[in-house]
Amino acid sequence: MIKFDSKSPIYLQVMNEIKKQLALGEIKPGDKLPSSRELAVLYSINPNTASRVYKELEAMGICFKKRGLGTFVTKEINMIKPIKQDMARDYVIAFITSMRDLGYKKEEIIDILKNKEWDNGID
Repeated sequence: MIKFDSKSPIYLQVMNEIKKQLALGEIKPGDKLPSSRELAVLYSINPNTASRVYKELEAMGICFKKRGLGTFVTKEINMIKPIKQDMARDYVIAFITSMRDLGYKKEEIIDILKNKEWDNGID
C-alpha cells in the first residue's frame, strides 16, 4: 500500500508505484492489470483517478487496452527497460536537489556518500 504524499498528485504516485513494480519485475510484459475499479479499491483512490492512471500510462506506451478484456502491460521491452533507469535518475536528482537546498556543494555530497557511517549494508 502506498503512503500518499501531499506534495504530488495521487495519480502520479500510483503511476510511479506501477512503474516501480514493472522495474522490479513484479509486473511483467503482457500481464493483465487490475480494472480501473479494482485499482481504485486497491489504492483507496477515486475511480476517476484510477482511470487517469491508466490513461497516462497508455499515453506513455506502458500499457494498452483490449476492448472487453481490460488493460495490459505492453510486450515491448524497449518501453519497459528504461523505466528503472528513469526512476533512479529521478531519485538521484531529488536527493541532490535536497542536499543543495541544505547548502551542500557537489564535493561535500560526494564525501557524504563515500562516508561509511551512512552505509546500511550497501556495497
